[in-house]
Amino acid sequence: MTSSLLPTYARAKVSFERGEGAWLIARDGSRYLDFGAGIAVNSVGHGHPHLVAALTEQAQKVWHVSNLFEVPEAERLAQRLTEASFADVVFFANSGAEANEACIKMARKYHAAGGHPERYRIVTFEGAFHGRTLATIAAGGQQKYIEGFGPKVEGFDQVPFGDLEALKSAITPETAALMIEPIQGEGGLRVVSHEWLRTLRSLCDEHGLLLIMDEVQTGIGRTGKLFAHEWSGVTPDIMSSAKGIGGGFPMGACLATAEAARGMTVGTHGTTFGGNPLAMAVGNAVLDVILAPGFLDHVRQTGLLLKQRLAALKDRHPDVVDELRGEGLMTGLRLVVTNTDFAAAARDEHLLVIPAGDNVVRLLPPLTIGEDEVNAALDKLEAACAAMETRGRRAAE
Repeated sequence: MTSSLLPTYARAKVSFERGEGAWLIARDGSRYLDFGAGIAVNSVGHGHPHLVAALTEQAQKVWHVSNLFEVPEAERLAQRLTEASFADVVFFANSGAEANEACIKMARKYHAAGGHPERYRIVTFEGAFHGRTLATIAAGGQQKYIEGFGPKVEGFDQVPFGDLEALKSAITPETAALMIEPIQGEGGLRVVSHEWLRTLRSLCDEHGLLLIMDEVQTGIGRTGKLFAHEWSGVTPDIMSSAKGIGGGFPMGACLATAEAARGMTVGTHGTTFGGNPLAMAVGNAVLDVILAPGFLDHVRQTGLLLKQRLAALKDRHPDVVDELRGEGLMTGLRLVVTNTDFAAAARDEHLLVIPAGDNVVRLLPPLTIGEDEVNAALDKLEAACAAMETRGRRAAE
């Protein structure tokens, strides 16, 4: 049967009807271990009872009122996020791309409000991914996302990943901000060093720029801290968050210092659905889980166990796995074989992983997994590696 959906995705031929923790159950009853978590979205797993209860309770009250009125759950979530982070204020949106749009507009408006509207350009880095809107594909700079959509949105200057001299050369009197992911997700799980983040902070301070962190994929406990930049001790001025913050419910957020947000006054930005009562109820429930005593310690311990097991896997299969990348429960395998083929082989073993750039597959499980799920995943990865090796031998014969 021909699908009526726009054919912009190469979907795998499997569909799921329910989930339990780190497992998804397909329509035929088969069980898949989910180490993709909807691309780092299902932060506390599938069907988490606390999230289900929060959403159900709110659904019986009110779904939508718009931002023409106060939303108490939004006030509460914003306060909790600011108390747990560098930020003073929060703007709620529906996705990572929208959160990044808010970050971009905020950085430009900051300088305009200070009497320098000419400072609107933002420096980004090769391999970045900041979303699929016209502005955010321009920020990401990847030609495969830009091509065919007309003139590239003006105002973004991209430099090679980690090239200090190129970065210094890109900073001009028109530069407003630097924008970076602490770990490039779509770009292949490339970890930005703490030293590089400190360098960016120093350059921003020196030139009067704002530092924007895109923590859409790295935030909400994914690396073992609430936000990944905390590992470096570097504080951004503006930050985007999404994916895991809603635990599966569409939600994004732009967090900022009061100073960075000084230009965002009444009427300068808005959203119809952002901060709606349903999303806010779920967001607060997610924080209940993530900020509970010991939870982030658990993420760090499980991430270390996974990294140790993956390192041993790499040693056993050097013709399949080239390099181990990532932090916490945001890990990746850079492969010798084609990453999409490997993802398919893993799926044949009923393990879900996510391809990324630089021939990497990402392992982004729910943060609630433990040793049993790590062991099960490694058994399936072992079988996938063996299948790829067998395929390679047959191709060589």
